[in-house]
Amino acid sequence: MLYQELQPVDTYSLKVASPFSDYDRQLLTLLYQPLTGPEAMALFSTMLADADVRESREFTHYHLMNMLTMPLKTVFQARISLEAIGLLRTFTKTEGDQRSFIYELLPPLDAKAFFQDPLLATFLFSKIGEQPYRDLRARFATEQPETSGYTEISRTFMDVYTPVNSHAYELQNDQELSNRTRSAGIPFEQSLFDFNLLMSGLSEQMVPRAALSGISKELIAKLAFMYALNPMDMQKIIMIALDENLEVPEDRLRKAAKDFYKMNISKTPPKLEKTYNIEASPQEYEGPPTKDRELIAYFESTSPREMLLHLTGKEPMPVDVQLAENLVNGHGLEMSVVNVLLQYILLRNDRKITTGFAQRIASHWALKEIDTAEKAMEIARQEHDQYTKWMSEGGKSSKGTRKPTREEPLPEWFYKKEGKKETTKPTVPVYKDDSDEERKVEEKRKALLAKLESMRNGVN
Repeated sequence: MLYQELQPVDTYSLKVASPFSDYDRQLLTLLYQPLTGPEAMALFSTMLADADVRESREFTHYHLMNMLTMPLKTVFQARISLEAIGLLRTFTKTEGDQRSFIYELLPPLDAKAFFQDPLLATFLFSKIGEQPYRDLRARFATEQPETSGYTEISRTFMDVYTPVNSHAYELQNDQELSNRTRSAGIPFEQSLFDFNLLMSGLSEQMVPRAALSGISKELIAKLAFMYALNPMDMQKIIMIALDENLEVPEDRLRKAAKDFYKMNISKTPPKLEKTYNIEASPQEYEGPPTKDRELIAYFESTSPREMLLHLTGKEPMPVDVQLAENLVNGHGLEMSVVNVLLQYILLRNDRKITTGFAQRIASHWALKEIDTAEKAMEIARQEHDQYTKWMSEGGKSSKGTRKPTREEPLPEWFYKKEGKKETTKPTVPVYKDDSDEERKVEEKRKALLAKLESMRNGVN
């Protein structure tokens, strides 16, 4: 849970592994930001600006929340994104009830190392697409000067300099000096791949052990991870990559893995999705589980994309996924709240998600500080008439009257409350010209007439 990982009052200090150049900042913006997202890069930039101050000082995480106008959960998610991508190392220490952190900011990999890393390169490709990926590679390509026909005449050090004193002098080397530390790349656990199984299936006659000596285990593990390959798959790929000299060059291994993936797994490039989630604080309920609680648990544990996929039976449109992301990031709504909102609109509005209608409800819920699925379901029940009015306001004719709208069912949870059971789901009409107050008065009048009629029948 979040409070176990981080609290606003926790202090931190900053450490910069080495100075950052303009080239480093270009790499961060163009190559790393598509992977981490703008929140993580904003966090990194803020830390880097604070670390430029000469005097060492401590900050609380309230400082980051105020500077970035982010809730603590977003700050934490941004931090672990930086850690996973190899831009941040985090150290912590607890003394009594005081917890402190040290954040070490690491420079990015240079362009060559970045594009040679199979995870980073494929991750970037899946995020920005083929043509922008090619453009970025071309942007960082190095043009070699044309030197054919020229003879190098550069002098060496010994050609230019010579010692003037021959007596010995003891140099002072008792102080530790700082050096430029480069990023080691993304932290990756290669031990999860079974290398023993891989090697046991390779014949010494077919693939000499010396052929694999020039390939790092990390590359094999990263390729297997990226393309979802098991040790048996990697055995076949190594056999394919073996050249006429009984060697396995890295570029041939990369190409063989990509071709194997296309032929046997999928035609579309692999994608990486973030799976690390902060556990929600468990809520205490009395009594046996109910349908409402099961549905709330579903809303809290399912992403909006998955919820739309389950509800419609097909992959949601990119515009709907983008809308869900905007409701989370732009309006600050919780994922579970967005799930309730989208399901309500989808089932209420003829299985269509209208952006303006969704954003209007989202703004309303943000002002009401709706932060749980349970609260979202309750306010949807209470404010349904108002939302019906909002939805109808977009379709007025030239004479000022509303266009007829069809009756649509509402989500099941709209009708079912704790302690009530209903066997049927009535459709709720969208009223055209009557106001809410007029409709309520009419309903009361009809109920009173029905009651009087039953009394007359009883007297007779």
